[in-house]
Amino acid sequence: MILKGCGSVADLLVEQLSGFGLATIMARKGVSGMAIGMALGVEAPAQPAFCRGENNLALIGTGAGSWFAHTDMVSPAWHTALRDRLAELASVSDQSDGYMLIRLSGEDARTVLQRGAAIDFHPEVFAPGAAATTVIAHIGVVIWRRDDDARGRPKYEIATFRSYFDSFRRWLDHTAAAL
Repeated sequence: MILKGCGSVADLLVEQLSGFGLATIMARKGVSGMAIGMALGVEAPAQPAFCRGENNLALIGTGAGSWFAHTDMVSPAWHTALRDRLAELASVSDQSDGYMLIRLSGEDARTVLQRGAAIDFHPEVFAPGAAATTVIAHIGVVIWRRDDDARGRPKYEIATFRSYFDSFRRWLDHTAAAL
């Protein structure tokens, strides 16, 4: 939890994630998202969205014909298996070591994100499964909303380049402290 002034506690949990797999998938010319999805057993969203499929694999739409493939539990051969499944359909680049992931959850998670990104995070607009590629504090990020936690509070994951992570974390800590 992040502490507020005067000893009160904001309803915000910040977790730095590790042990994940993240890869960029870019469809080859003329290959549809449907073909990518069929090869992976998960819907390949045509818009910014987060879709979970079989074997703990999710696709996050990041642009036309491009996705992040994400898994919470990565095996050493994860990237190779992904590349092999998409050999004739797409280019695959392992990004697991190039990005850091943070999970924000709690009632104040939306407030923190609204203070940094020019996106409507209202639950009716940015519902579970929504995703966006944007900028927070001049730092490129990809944000997606997971299913809500057991208490019905929103849960977001944010990916940013490893080289910008310290700057992003400073922004996050300062913003959360101001709640």
